[in-house]
Amino acid sequence: MTTTRILPATGDPDAARTAVTLLSQLPSVEPARPVADSATLLDVLAGLAAESVDHLPEVVLVHERIGPLPALELIREIALRFPAVGVVLATSDTGPGLFSAAMDAGARGLVGLPLSYDELAARIQAVAQWATGVRRHLGGAGGPAGGAADDRFTGRGNGRVVTVTGAKGGVGTTFCAVQFALAAAAAGRRTALVDLDLQAGDVGSYLDVQFRRSMVDLAGIQDISPRVLGDAVYEHPTGLALLLAPSDGERGEEVDERTTRLVLSALRHRYELVVVDCGTQMTGANATAVELADTAALVVTPDVVAVRAAKRMVRMWERLQVRKPEDTAMVVNRWSRTTEISPSLIEKITRTRPTRTPVPANYKELAPVLDAGRVQDLDAKSSVKQALWKLAAELDLLRAPTDAAEATTAGAPGTGLALRTPGKATRLRSRRGSREG
Repeated sequence: MTTTRILPATGDPDAARTAVTLLSQLPSVEPARPVADSATLLDVLAGLAAESVDHLPEVVLVHERIGPLPALELIREIALRFPAVGVVLATSDTGPGLFSAAMDAGARGLVGLPLSYDELAARIQAVAQWATGVRRHLGGAGGPAGGAADDRFTGRGNGRVVTVTGAKGGVGTTFCAVQFALAAAAAGRRTALVDLDLQAGDVGSYLDVQFRRSMVDLAGIQDISPRVLGDAVYEHPTGLALLLAPSDGERGEEVDERTTRLVLSALRHRYELVVVDCGTQMTGANATAVELADTAALVVTPDVVAVRAAKRMVRMWERLQVRKPEDTAMVVNRWSRTTEISPSLIEKITRTRPTRTPVPANYKELAPVLDAGRVQDLDAKSSVKQALWKLAAELDLLRAPTDAAEATTAGAPGTGLALRTPGKATRLRSRRGSREG
């Protein structure tokens, strides 16, 4: 008889113990050690999926009190990134309204709280059979076909997200973001560049692009399919895929945290690297992007006003539990040897992670391409371009994602299901868009 692997997810220790006890009593069921929050759960699934679809649990049991991501949003994320995993929601509300919402999010079933053996057994069995059928249809890594399963179901192709934020206006945020993306594309990585400076985005102007679709076209969409995403993306001659800010800045308010989360998840699947220009304004949308990013860069110039703004920004991120200062990479732009404020002093003041490559001040090199709106034509011998592309390499934007085999794993005792050691998990919370810096 085939063994069904189940991964419980709940932030309630008592609920976790109850779930594991009941699951252990089910025939041919192998429960894994529970995970306590949504970020760890997604991290675990990504690590297992990178091996193959066969490493994923057949069923994930999501408790209604999981956090910080709300349960329905978490289910939607799992369904989007790991469609071969069946999700069961454990909830005290089993009414038709929540049932319909859970099904729309991608759940395969609900079980009532407190958990009962009979209901749990019936639902787990049905969902496990569904998951097994999906994997058999795909011909997973260990299947008879011997071929690779569809990337949508294995979770492969989940790319890195890198955000670039300015300490204040005028520090060169968009230019840095564009050059990072161009460097990655030139290195052969499938790269998307997102303009999340929703009220005043200039990515299109920097790359000589006029395109009527924008990030706003994805607002309010429940399921961002590859086709829907493709309709909103502009394929640039440089090889970059551009998702632009709206031409009417006031429409930027339509892009909320949920839209940002779904869009970045969809882009992660389709591209190896997603570079996000977050501008300088603190909103719920770009705060979400910074929080979800694998790498967050903060651009500052070596002057008192910009350094003070950078310090305010990282403190605000820390207060809102968006990101810790030490998890933020400081990019020092327009630096010269005569500048009194050194990169090391900026890092000490802001408590951010140091980078080794400051970007020199040389506006004469940039003026022709900026005036033409074609920064992709910046000469390869430009000292600014060389520094930014070197910095892109330093931030690990030019190299393919590390193979999952190199990831640290920890086996859950007695479960047979290897779980990745939890990475840093930041807390997602409702925010009001604020404007600082």
